[in-house]
Amino acid sequence: MKPVALPPLALGIDLGGTKIHAELLGSDGASLWQQRHPTPAGRYDETLGALAHLVQHARQLAGTRGLTVGIGGPGALDVDGTVKNANSTCLNGRRLVDDLQARVGQPVRYANDANCLALSESVDGAGAGFGVVFAVILGTGVGCGIAVHSRVHEGPNRLAGEWGHNPLPWMNDGERAIAQAEPCWCGQQGCIEAFVSGPALARDHQRHTGEALSAEDIAHRAAAGDAACAASLQRHTGRLGRALASVINLLDPDVIVLAGGLSLMPHLVPALPQAWAPHVFSSHAGDTVRTALRIARHGDASGVRGAAWLWQP
Repeated sequence: MKPVALPPLALGIDLGGTKIHAELLGSDGASLWQQRHPTPAGRYDETLGALAHLVQHARQLAGTRGLTVGIGGPGALDVDGTVKNANSTCLNGRRLVDDLQARVGQPVRYANDANCLALSESVDGAGAGFGVVFAVILGTGVGCGIAVHSRVHEGPNRLAGEWGHNPLPWMNDGERAIAQAEPCWCGQQGCIEAFVSGPALARDHQRHTGEALSAEDIAHRAAAGDAACAASLQRHTGRLGRALASVINLLDPDVIVLAGGLSLMPHLVPALPQAWAPHVFSSHAGDTVRTALRIARHGDASGVRGAAWLWQP
């Protein structure tokens, strides 16, 4: 009897600013091998070489089964095949996928790392079973991705999910003053990222108290009863709640999945629905907002797992 051919394994690569994480998955999602490599920051050719090395090593492990290759990274792959909007600026304008395909001799798919998060959590994570997943990375920056029925939604401009660089909605006078005095790194004023990222939380706390603390320290002190830190978290939660209310009003996703270091703050999941409720559009007082809120099941591994799933049928 002829043996049944097994499906190829799925290699996912998360191309980050400081590290490259590769992981080989079986068709059941089980992790078979993983490896991390420091990112050659600012050096395109060396980055390309590191990616090719990981693909070739994984290919040896896969043997006759072969593998598919997906990469999650910063920015997006434009319609002309070049990377754009990447904060790892050495990638911008470069044909990363074409160049890597030429080196490894097989097709490669690329998606924004936040889109990979959304895909991973939609396939077998906290968003499994939901139709539309809006996934948010809350960390040093703010990244977002959208998956619809376990497929990444990018849009014709490859901008779907660029929520963090829209203005914070329903600003008060104090927030408008901050937006004018402290522009976002992208050059715009009042971006959501500039108000709800980890560094933004730290800046807000220092602005109100004169004390320089990390976002993690603020959360720990608030849990221990520090009133000033608790007030900083309350302002942050209110801003994030307003920002997510604008997503619900526009996209009305079935579930919002939170990832990144700030997502682990214990107060966030209970408090956010209360923060967004007053701003979600409704013509009837007391209407229930049915949007589910979850913490990413795969945590830091969501990006690399989502990259692997870019080839799913």
